[in-house]
Amino acid sequence: MNKYSFGLLYWFKPPWDSGIPVPELQRAIANRPPGNALDLGCGTGTNVRYLAEHGWQVTGIDFVPRAIAQAQRKLRNLPATLLVGDVTRLAKLELPGPFDLALDLGCFHGLSVGGQQNYLAGLRHWMRPGGIYLLYAWQPTGARDQRGLSRERVFALFEKGFKPIGYEQGQGRPSAWYYFERVVDESEP
Repeated sequence: MNKYSFGLLYWFKPPWDSGIPVPELQRAIANRPPGNALDLGCGTGTNVRYLAEHGWQVTGIDFVPRAIAQAQRKLRNLPATLLVGDVTRLAKLELPGPFDLALDLGCFHGLSVGGQQNYLAGLRHWMRPGGIYLLYAWQPTGARDQRGLSRERVFALFEKGFKPIGYEQGQGRPSAWYYFERVVDESEP
């Protein structure tokens, strides 16, 4: 789906927008002190709002201006930074990082291979060592399905700079939650 198609969906209620913070995020921050968080592909800001309500300094990024406008309304007076931006250009954005927590609820799996590489470079740039990264991604439904990423592919992509600390198979459509800790790799600049 292209930027235009995503933009059109925000004139209606996008099918992925439940308006409820994801339980995986709720569990991930339950025993963590608030810090600096980044929501990549934040949509209408449901998870940004949840993090802000729980004392996190949070930044949400989405490439659809209408999604960011809806997120601003949803936040009301809660402190958060919302940006219209491209997650494949994170390293070039001026963000209030480094981040202790990053969340991606279905953005990464839709990027091109080059976009994924740029995203990863930006994520490595902005995440604090010891920070936690939560990724929800579709998995292919069969051998011919080009949508989504296999478990092996995700672990291979995040091998540099991230240590896997958890995995949960998703419900319904083949999907999964991946949990990583940011580590510094000696080969990083």
